[in-house]
Amino acid sequence: MTITATPSIKDGCLMVRGKVVLTQVSHNVVVSPASSGSAFIGATFTTPSSRHVFTLGGLWGYKFLCLYRFKIWWMIPHVGESCSEIPIETQMLLLEAREDSALHEEDSSDPDSGDTFYILLLPVLDGQFRATLQGTPANELQFCIESGDASVQTSQAYEAVFMNSGNNPFELIKESIKILERQKGTFSHIENKKIPAHLDWFGWCTWDAFYTEVNPQGIKEGLQSFLEGGCLPKFLIIDDGWQETMNEFHKEGETLIEGTQFATRLVDIKENSKFKGSNSNSTCIDLHGFIEEIKEKYGLKYVYVWHALAGYWGGVHPSSEVMRKYKPKLAYPVQSPGNIGNLRDIAMDSLEKYGVGIIDPQKIFDFYYDLHSYLASCSVDGVKVDVQNLIETLGSGHGGRVLLTRQYQRALEQSVARNFRDNNLICCMSHNSDSIYSSKMSAVARASEDFMPREPALQTLHIASVAFNSLLLGEVVVPDWDMFHSKHDTAEFHAAARALGGCAIYVSDKPGIHDFKILKKLVLPDGSILRARRAGRPTRDCLFKDPVMDGKSLLKIWNLNKLTGVIGVFNCQGAGSWPLKQAAEDVPTTTSAPSSISGHVSPLDVEFLEEIAGENWNGECAVYAINSGILSNLSKRENLKVSLATLQCEIYTISTIRVFRQNLLFAPIGLLDMYNSGGAVEAMNHTMDHSECRIKIKAKGCGRFGAFSSTKPKCCMVDMKEEEFTYNSQDGLLTIKLDSDCNLRDIEFVY
Repeated sequence: MTITATPSIKDGCLMVRGKVVLTQVSHNVVVSPASSGSAFIGATFTTPSSRHVFTLGGLWGYKFLCLYRFKIWWMIPHVGESCSEIPIETQMLLLEAREDSALHEEDSSDPDSGDTFYILLLPVLDGQFRATLQGTPANELQFCIESGDASVQTSQAYEAVFMNSGNNPFELIKESIKILERQKGTFSHIENKKIPAHLDWFGWCTWDAFYTEVNPQGIKEGLQSFLEGGCLPKFLIIDDGWQETMNEFHKEGETLIEGTQFATRLVDIKENSKFKGSNSNSTCIDLHGFIEEIKEKYGLKYVYVWHALAGYWGGVHPSSEVMRKYKPKLAYPVQSPGNIGNLRDIAMDSLEKYGVGIIDPQKIFDFYYDLHSYLASCSVDGVKVDVQNLIETLGSGHGGRVLLTRQYQRALEQSVARNFRDNNLICCMSHNSDSIYSSKMSAVARASEDFMPREPALQTLHIASVAFNSLLLGEVVVPDWDMFHSKHDTAEFHAAARALGGCAIYVSDKPGIHDFKILKKLVLPDGSILRARRAGRPTRDCLFKDPVMDGKSLLKIWNLNKLTGVIGVFNCQGAGSWPLKQAAEDVPTTTSAPSSISGHVSPLDVEFLEEIAGENWNGECAVYAINSGILSNLSKRENLKVSLATLQCEIYTISTIRVFRQNLLFAPIGLLDMYNSGGAVEAMNHTMDHSECRIKIKAKGCGRFGAFSSTKPKCCMVDMKEEEFTYNSQDGLLTIKLDSDCNLRDIEFVY
């Protein structure tokens, strides 16, 4: 029998690589080959409709990981072994398949075992329709397609679900997104986008510090407190609270009715009175003067401001003189059954009641251009654009949710490109596939629900959600992990995760409330950060485990630097519960005393390590634990035991050991006091003759720079000047102190 990777239907079963994936497949299911062994799956229907739910077939015998929208704005992960557990609004489904004849250990993490492969199903956009997946109590897999406009109907959907398979789950997702990019032409892979420069600098967001009460004086007080602590942000987000808005449902002096705050609407593109010099202590008279002042005084490189995709939460005010040129109309959102089938959201429920002032889609580019060109004239460098998924509920009369989302996205991206340098755009509340697969230029997007400092039970969920969501989002955008607080019970937990997330690092500290010890493990004295090269994602052996609620699994997140790997290990158990999921009786969701969980860390956990290992890698690695300061040597397949209490973490720098001559083994580690130490290592080469070997490293930053060396060097040089060093013959840790200059340094070890 010929076994093919391309999905096909045989004897009523959907087959992939000789494995039955779906049983009892209906005769009107259509499989269309795409490329490289992938295919689209769709169906024909008996009658036209704007929404169809169709049963593809029975799904049995697979572990699965899915990403689904638990509320309209955000995705979270779910793992299981029964198709009946696959929630509605699933936007990615990954199956773990094993060869029938293979013997395997439950916790084997060896990616080269050869007995495991992965099957990926991505519900995508098919013309004016958007697809999702869901399971049934009978363990049937269904797909749902919907247009969001009763007048946009269809009786066929041939490309609703994309299906592919592969031996490496990370390569599989990446290649699948690239195939979809070529086939659909509606979005771009992250490798084909311009990456905003703010990602490499430490930032501060005003949201948690002030909420909507943000004002110039408060911002200056915050920047001053960072300056005095010796850790100054280089990019600033002025969040919600700077715009001129009106709420006709809440009169001053009256008690706020819960929900009416979301009905607030924009009345002008210019700043409100707080930013127009009404403060007697201010030397500026408007937003432009204020931004120029803080850039000059505090050395800010980038200032972003917040706005919603519709202007504000409730859109724009239809009767505003300024807004009239954009032809706004009051519309009432219509949520799909998927939106309200999981968790309802108070903002959407309120907007259904009070309405949204929606700009004519033919005028939306004009609105964005006028807004952004004004902001650019005020020395604003970019925008954070929030509440994006609102648009999916307003598609009626506009050709449906997919078309309207794409019109808004295109207009936004084009305006940003014309008005701001470096593609300076952060997207937020945009976890619907309408937005994901319409993202042609947007290169940064928030990857989870907000960091919520006053919600202890949501801290571990935040870390796990971003890591798992990044499996999909990280192929389309740079995932943004959101702000956190440097002075918080979980500050180090959040800081460590962001250090290896490959993301921007920014906080929302109130003025004067900081932990500079933590910040200085993230931020160099010049305000730059050591950002990893990819999106931080769960290790392969974590993909089908629940790191929040199974009571036994640690979360491991991997990433790569230029010459090193990095693994973060987090105990997320016992501190929270996933929405819509009840904890098992024997698994505690709160704990008075930290419970310790053990696991293992191996160089194998870092995917694609061989790509940065160099030709003279001997298969062994130096593994440096940042918090404990312990340096170990492991072969590629060996592991270390790690035990962590709830809300504790450890970060391991993984550096491949190079052989330079018979008795000289060497591996750079980086800045030992930074969470992502290996991010400081930019390049390494060597020269060798019969008498000596010189290992040359280019590194950035300052502080203790470390490396593993099998022998003690004769001397060490920094920028051609000999420097003192320490060498521990027990573990081979070689340490040299770099002064406070953050420029690229030339370090030379002479043997």
